[in-house]
Amino acid sequence: MKHEELRSLVEDRKEELIQLCSEMIRIPSENPPGEMDAMISYLCAYLDKHGIQYEIVKGNESAPNIIARMGQKDGRVLLLNGHCDVVPAGNLEKWDFDPFGGEVRGGKILGRGASDMKTGLAGLLFAMGILADNKVPLNGEVVLSIVPDEEVSGQFGTKWLVENNVIHGDACLIAEPTGSLNCEIGQKGCCWLKLTASGEPAHGSLAPFAGDNAINRLIKVLNRIEAIRDITPRYDDATAAVMEKSRDMAKKLIQAKGAQHVLNHCTVNLGKISGGTKVNMVPDYAEAEIDIRIPIGVSCEMVEEQVIRIIKESGVAGVSYSFCWRSEANSTSDTEEIVEIVADHVAKICGEPLARTYQWASSDARFFRYAGIPTLQYGPANLEGIHAYNETVDVQDVVNAAKIYTCTIIDYLNGKN
Repeated sequence: MKHEELRSLVEDRKEELIQLCSEMIRIPSENPPGEMDAMISYLCAYLDKHGIQYEIVKGNESAPNIIARMGQKDGRVLLLNGHCDVVPAGNLEKWDFDPFGGEVRGGKILGRGASDMKTGLAGLLFAMGILADNKVPLNGEVVLSIVPDEEVSGQFGTKWLVENNVIHGDACLIAEPTGSLNCEIGQKGCCWLKLTASGEPAHGSLAPFAGDNAINRLIKVLNRIEAIRDITPRYDDATAAVMEKSRDMAKKLIQAKGAQHVLNHCTVNLGKISGGTKVNMVPDYAEAEIDIRIPIGVSCEMVEEQVIRIIKESGVAGVSYSFCWRSEANSTSDTEEIVEIVADHVAKICGEPLARTYQWASSDARFFRYAGIPTLQYGPANLEGIHAYNETVDVQDVVNAAKIYTCTIIDYLNGKN
């Protein structure tokens, strides 16, 4: 089946696609709390309707993952991936519309998950449904994993599926929100650092002559912690070129002045601090938790070396560190075949070239890349609404994405036509 025919099939049935998006948004799947039964039932019913084989596998009892498969097992395998959980809607009075209404107005779909990422997931489902309904032969297998926990950790979703070899493939396309003219081929890593300080308690009226204040010790280290930003990334010329494009993109997308620097620097956010027992006691314990995001070219080991250096140079005793969470920065080549195929269809359908950039946050893409699977993210989005109030997505971007997904599946498994 030619590209033109595939695109026409999507166009002719686009109202079904928009309805699918709206109905998914109307099913609350906020995480936390992570109640996914209604959403999982709806998605399974959709797969049943189109005759697509699937199974439900659980990393634990509260994490049902749907694995849907089409095609032949003796060819290449294209992985598709998306999450069906969304962040909480928050204060409903802050919304200009019902976050779970799934309303379509003014060329936009409205509601929590409109961009992140129920419409992207709907596009993947719809693409598979189109191919199944028309009995389009595939010279390989397409495997869609729908996970329930990306917004909280991914530990029993994508991570568990990949590490336990439940899913494996030659390339992966994730429908995370990127915008219609951008795809993400890499992302930052993360270190969640915990600093703890011990001291000697005493009556507060005798400070600083009696006791040893743990909070003061901790502050002396925290005053130097921004030095983590001074770590210099190490990467080749090809990575440097993508990094500059990513910084340019971030400058356009993020309103905060200078925010493009988050792409090639560590970011350091002191997110939580606590200590002491009573105001009239010299505290003997204090702790701080710090979110450090690591750019491509910087490793967790490099961050740890800098933390050790900072504590030593602070000159205080009784301060120790640990990492609650560590993940390395990761990327896929901007010339990888799956990237080129998506870019080709974006150019044909949207009429403009596809930007290939690095992400300043992180997602489940890292688990595929850690397993050596070339992975990109591409999905419809109005980025300003992600994890915020009044989340929306443009209808045309959703339709275009479904066309791109459908053609990409065919080209990757059957060869370009």
